[in-house]
Amino acid sequence: MSRFVAEVVVSLKPVVNDPQGLTVRAGLHQLGFAEVSEVRVGKHIVIDLEAESEAAARARVGDMCERLLRNPVIEDHTISIHTPEPR
Repeated sequence: MSRFVAEVVVSLKPVVNDPQGLTVRAGLHQLGFAEVSEVRVGKHIVIDLEAESEAAARARVGDMCERLLRNPVIEDHTISIHTPEPR
């Protein structure tokens, strides 16, 4: 078994309204960042896990996404897998 770190980014699908993103954009405009035209807010999840291979780790994290970490109706996700830096 090897140790892997998975980084999952969960974001709303493009066709889904993002009220939190609209609020952040309005706040940025109020602070003088008028050049901001769109903001989308999502989740960044870091998972430390053991698996036989990078492919096995990716498959397990994909299952986690489908079963708990995202709502497949309104959210997309991307997964990146890497080996952790030595301590």
